[in-house]
Amino acid sequence: MGISDVIALLGGVALFLFGMTLMGDGLKKVAGNRLELILYRLSGTFFRGLLLGTGVTAVIQSSCATSVMVVGFVNSGMMKVKRSIGVILGAILGTSITGWVICLSYIEGGGNLKALLSTATLTGVIAVVGIILRMFSKNMTKRHVGDILMGFAVLMFGMSAMSGAVAGLRDAPWFLNLLTGLSNPLLGILAGAAFTAVLQSASAAVGIVQALSVTGAMEVKQALPLLMGIAIGAAAPVLLAAIGAGTDGKRAALVYPVAGVLGVAATGAVYYTLNAFLRFPFQDAVVDPFSVAAVNSFLRFAMVLILAPFAGVILKIVTLLVKDAPAPEKPGPVLRLEERFLTHPTLAIEQCRAAVSDMAKLSKQSVSKASLLLTSFSAEDYEQVKELENDGDVYEDRLGEYMMQLTGCEMTDRQSAVVTEYLRSLTDYERISDHALNLAENAKEISDKKIDLSPDAGQELAVLSAAVNEILHLSVQAFDTDDAVAARQVEPLEEVIDDLCDQIKNRHVERLRRGECDFARGYVYNDILTNYERIADHCSNLAIAVIERKENMYDAHGYVNRLKADNENFQTAYHAFAERYRLDEIRDEKKAIL
Repeated sequence: MGISDVIALLGGVALFLFGMTLMGDGLKKVAGNRLELILYRLSGTFFRGLLLGTGVTAVIQSSCATSVMVVGFVNSGMMKVKRSIGVILGAILGTSITGWVICLSYIEGGGNLKALLSTATLTGVIAVVGIILRMFSKNMTKRHVGDILMGFAVLMFGMSAMSGAVAGLRDAPWFLNLLTGLSNPLLGILAGAAFTAVLQSASAAVGIVQALSVTGAMEVKQALPLLMGIAIGAAAPVLLAAIGAGTDGKRAALVYPVAGVLGVAATGAVYYTLNAFLRFPFQDAVVDPFSVAAVNSFLRFAMVLILAPFAGVILKIVTLLVKDAPAPEKPGPVLRLEERFLTHPTLAIEQCRAAVSDMAKLSKQSVSKASLLLTSFSAEDYEQVKELENDGDVYEDRLGEYMMQLTGCEMTDRQSAVVTEYLRSLTDYERISDHALNLAENAKEISDKKIDLSPDAGQELAVLSAAVNEILHLSVQAFDTDDAVAARQVEPLEEVIDDLCDQIKNRHVERLRRGECDFARGYVYNDILTNYERIADHCSNLAIAVIERKENMYDAHGYVNRLKADNENFQTAYHAFAERYRLDEIRDEKKAIL
């Protein structure tokens, strides 16, 4: 094997890896970027996670890519380590499909049908169709299909190049001696793990074993240890994903190597113990690419079958290997935004949605506490409102920066519109927290200056506070569950709140006219009304954003006008809210208002 053969082998490996990447990316895009989200949302139990991990890996042709996504899920808090084990075991099994895809490159030509299905003919037709779709189609889905076909064709050329480069090894004494050494299971496993770790691809490593099997000099007793080593070495790229991850992210990344080592150790112990007594006759059988693919699939199936009942043991091992991180001295908001997901917009958007939803609950809590301060002030609750407002600022800064990075990635028009809406909602929630802090400041001023609210004034604020807290609850619920029905209740209630604020202001002016209140005390009262009114306005913006996303309608001004114009549902909801939050008549006797 000369230098030209070595270069041809390396070139074949490079083409193979590029073809796998191109084909996998095309498959994900044709699936509408939904595979990742399906993997996250539907892998709720171990068995479902196992099936989904197998299926997704079979589609994207990379156990590493699936496992790295899972590490991202766990590190961002979207998935628990326990839940990730089934998915990763599924990825270990699903990657064996690639070996069968590679077998297509070894279909020999002959007469009639076989000639049409030969490697050269199949690759050539696929490459021509793929490049036509890639270059001349304006439809993005068809272009992605072209990427899949081109990736497959490049993969086939890569396998042909590898097979051609190693064809002369059959008669090379050093190669035969090497294979003899690999008959030692331990050496074979170490060799397989080492070159897989270097290649950073189990599929490429299996492809090389299949290429070497074409020489006719490799037997089952040499191929099996190599495949076992490949199952372990495939964890190397996943371990790299743990760099910069948190405690749970590191634990999830360790699931793959722990499962690989335990699975190989268990299957190896069973197989070689039985072989010592039974002397399997197929040990000395010469393998070809098809039998290598079969052995690889059987091995991984046996590993998963043995490990499945011991998912809890794997969890305990990775928990022992990665200790819990010390708790921070001053806990802040839990906001982990995965940079890994920027290449998977669907996952990044889902992560942003969950984070904005958390921010929404934070804003709701802030307003609720600030409202209580107006009637029962405490320094402790006041400080909590300030902390919540600071947390809201952290959310706005980090989420805003992350989503701005996301806008620079390749996304569909629909995804871009959703990110834009999330950015708008982010600003609304942050402003709600600001107004909550303003209410807390108003409450502090009332407490510090010993300002007493009369029963009528207290009643007015209690009614307004209840209405504002309900509209905030509706808007948060609508965003959190993507509920357009709840969102449609917000605008009528916002109209009622506007009317309430006008009524309360008019009553306050009347009290000023009668000399029952002075302007200095009236400033605080007006500030409270203004902050409540602004909170309701932001809730209206949030509800409209939900309706826009649900109905692909991006005309907020037109929507509000249509909603209020001769809309029976709007009027029904408006009157129901108006009755619920009706101000009682002010008694005639005079009283000190503030």
